[in-house]
Amino acid sequence: MEDWFARIWQFHLAAGSLALALAILAGWADRRRLRRTNLDAVGFMPWTVIYLVSFLAACVLIGLAAREWFAA
Repeated sequence: MEDWFARIWQFHLAAGSLALALAILAGWADRRRLRRTNLDAVGFMPWTVIYLVSFLAACVLIGLAAREWFAA
């Protein structure tokens, strides 16, 4: 981690951005699952849970990055 990022807030921002991208992907997949035409083809991924956990992680990590950036 020390070699890739000069400051810890950059690491938190990168991880938060990845979590936000995962949340957007999971939200899109959940919407797609809810609007399916074949009601028997449910799937096995818990997209709602993945969305909620990744969005929470994104909020926390981006908030930490903002807090560390303003403090520096």
